[in-house]
Amino acid sequence: MSDLPRKAVTRTAKLAALPLGFAGRATWGLGKRIVGESAEIVGRELQQRTAEQMFKVLGELKGGAMKFGQALSVFESALPEEIAGPYRAALTKLQEAAPPMPTRTVHAVLAERLGEDWRELFLEFEDKPAAAASIGQVHRGVWHDGREVAVKVQYPGAGEALLSDLNQLSRFARLLGPLIPGMDIKPLISELKDRVSEELDYGLEAQAQQAHAEEFADDPDVVVPAVVHQSDEVLITEWIDGVPLSEVISDGTEEQRDRAGQLLARFLFSGPARTGLLHADPHPGNFRLLPGDPEGHGDWRLGVLDFGTVDRLPGGLPTPIGESLRMTLDGDADAVYEMLCGEGFVKETIDLEPEAVMDYLLPIIEPAQVEEFTFTRGWMRSQAARVADPRSPAYQLGKQLNLPPAYLLIHRVTLSTIGVLCQLGATVRLREELEEWLPGFAPEDYDYTDEADSAAEA
Repeated sequence: MSDLPRKAVTRTAKLAALPLGFAGRATWGLGKRIVGESAEIVGRELQQRTAEQMFKVLGELKGGAMKFGQALSVFESALPEEIAGPYRAALTKLQEAAPPMPTRTVHAVLAERLGEDWRELFLEFEDKPAAAASIGQVHRGVWHDGREVAVKVQYPGAGEALLSDLNQLSRFARLLGPLIPGMDIKPLISELKDRVSEELDYGLEAQAQQAHAEEFADDPDVVVPAVVHQSDEVLITEWIDGVPLSEVISDGTEEQRDRAGQLLARFLFSGPARTGLLHADPHPGNFRLLPGDPEGHGDWRLGVLDFGTVDRLPGGLPTPIGESLRMTLDGDADAVYEMLCGEGFVKETIDLEPEAVMDYLLPIIEPAQVEEFTFTRGWMRSQAARVADPRSPAYQLGKQLNLPPAYLLIHRVTLSTIGVLCQLGATVRLREELEEWLPGFAPEDYDYTDEADSAAEA
């Protein structure tokens, strides 16, 4: 039962070696500079080598390192192409695979949590894991009633390993920052640490997943597997097949990409409105594209997995998000500024120009200005560069804005989802989803039936 903890020293050494490796490559870079190569070329090569080592180490680890890698991978669209290209495959691999837990350890956990006769609960159980996550791995089986199931088994000592890894990563977050322009790594790691206890609690995860499964049971677009059984360190749910979103990103057709993107946006905004919960781990490994019916005809559906991290929003997404978004589109700078101040986005000690804030926000909400928008890696990189350049007004203004704690997870989930949409290169009718599901976005007297009728006629 202690396979993972015994490897803690090795894992910590690997993580600690990352900043040392960076320092070594910095020395290598200085040597190249001395012999006359340009700073731009040297900087790019140095960045590539740092990225290569980081992705290689993260790919070998479980715990916090893999969790961080998964969180980072959704922002891959913002990476400069010279880095994103060579290491896109390595990032994607983090979303779907990790070194497996020994079979004897899996059996020991099942015996301890389900009873020594645990095998009698299954008609079949596959020892080889079907997938791996940051704190556990999934095995395929057949439950005693004939249902195909996914058996999620938590790594022994996962909590301690997760926190240890994240603590190590936070110590050199500054070195990782340049890999993602415009993104502050340290708050991301801090937030992941805050969520550890929730993600380790399979009881909370089972509740969140079952709430979604019941709400989306008859939904034509979204499929959530029902919970079959839950105990400490073991969660058993119905199995769903489908094309992993990572494969849609790498090899999917335009139709599949657009459909996956539309449904991802729909799930993001409809989930809180329908369940009071926000699925807060939107990396591609947690989604599948399923045929619209058993014969594979009709529109594709989106399968959603892993509800270990959720934001609890009993009233749905906060109304000020929709209201400020609508007012920004209407060009009402003073009203937007007043609302941002009231919600704590602008601290009382800061005095900003409302028009400057509007200029900062408008490019971010560009996808909502049109009937449909094509998300691309190039667009994502341009947005990241806009807020990452210390010489730009957007960078200076961004440093003065504040992100209230209540909006922290919502903000990250939204950015992560946009990152996935850009990986997909999907054309999405985002405004349509906002008008239907985002409180405060559409005017109160807006008649949805008229638009639905018009759409049906078209």
